[in-house]
Amino acid sequence: MMRAAEAAGPADTIAAIATPPGEGGIGILRISGPRAEEILSGLFRRAGHAGETWESHRMYYGLVADGGETLDEGMAVLMRAPRSYTREDVAEIQLHGGSYVLQRAAALCLERGARLAEPGEFTRRAFLNGRIDLSRAEAVMRLIEARGAQEHRAAVREMRGGVTAFVRRAADQLYEIQAGLAACVDYPEEISEEEGAAEMIPRLEKLIALLRDAVQERSSRLLRQGLRVALAGRPNVGKSSLLNALLGEEKAIVTAVPGTTRDLVTGEMTLEGVRVILTDTAGLRETGDEVERIGVERTRKAMEESDAVLLVLDGSAPLQEEDLELLRSLPENAAVAVNKQDLPQRLTLPETDRTVIPCCAKDPDSLEGIRAWLRRFTEISDRMEVTQPRHLDALRRAAGFLESALETVRTLPPDLAATDLQSAQSALGEITGDQVDERLLDRIFSEFCVGK
Repeated sequence: MMRAAEAAGPADTIAAIATPPGEGGIGILRISGPRAEEILSGLFRRAGHAGETWESHRMYYGLVADGGETLDEGMAVLMRAPRSYTREDVAEIQLHGGSYVLQRAAALCLERGARLAEPGEFTRRAFLNGRIDLSRAEAVMRLIEARGAQEHRAAVREMRGGVTAFVRRAADQLYEIQAGLAACVDYPEEISEEEGAAEMIPRLEKLIALLRDAVQERSSRLLRQGLRVALAGRPNVGKSSLLNALLGEEKAIVTAVPGTTRDLVTGEMTLEGVRVILTDTAGLRETGDEVERIGVERTRKAMEESDAVLLVLDGSAPLQEEDLELLRSLPENAAVAVNKQDLPQRLTLPETDRTVIPCCAKDPDSLEGIRAWLRRFTEISDRMEVTQPRHLDALRRAAGFLESALETVRTLPPDLAATDLQSAQSALGEITGDQVDERLLDRIFSEFCVGK
């Protein structure tokens, strides 16, 4: 393990295209390192400012050229250290967003002494140079990947130090416990083991509760993966029509032929800022068709793995034995959608403790009942401080070490808890990067895109 502050910043200069591949109005080329100004000056000719010193944080208009050949016109800026993203000299060139121009300009940077940046290397340098801690660095990627308002807000909270503040509070409480233990060990004539243990136990219990309360697995997964909802039912009850109506697009094929949907069809919508992934499944029934049978097996698996299940019944037809079997086997996270309310109703439902929602795929207003039911599953606190799997794992391990220390303090001399207390402190330090190793950094930043 090493402390982030002990890590020396890289001495070479890196470059990469910072905008997504493909054609666009603007493409950005980013350079960071000690030779950034030199490379920029050799590549970019400022209109009306030839020979002048670059003014930091000023945008210049000019041409990107390779010798006597002009590649493009654009804008460029030099941001001198430490007032930059990486706390190194950073240069950015804005060009027209064509693939050829950007690739050619990037190649010229490499010819002039830069190295192609690895995934996440700009943000890694920001961390190694002390501009941001590790949790904030990870939040950058979470912000880029955010696909819902809740996920976006969580990433912003992390970028602004929400996780860091929580971990610092917990670490400070742990330092106080460790200081109390040290006093007990160093001054036994003033503080007895019994007195030391009596003071440590409630503090440990309070800190363990704080960490355990922060580990909200379900809410964390909702933010990252969205709410998974399976639409199930026998063939021809209108599952595909209902999926299309909820999504507002023709995602699934709809025909009057039973068994049309043989594989899982998914689509996304948003409720309360949370992504909802709807899955239209194959109709559940006994079948001799091998392909349809595989589809039915996938349906049952999708129902088991979903956060919520919507059993769709045909309100215009009498209840079938297959419907009854499905009703009897419904999990607690299920509701019943009685579809086709636009037709004469012939369905009689037996008593059920599941929510029953009348609806019609042809009537958008009738779908509000389904949305209202789904909203129950999307409740996530805006004050949720820890959301990332790596952070949650570190909190679980820290709490485990503290529980071990608590058991020691209750039954044995308190000084024997020192190792567990230090292990808990190290686990907390992994979140912010106070204590990290190269393998952890490699794993984290390999998930980033090149150029960030």
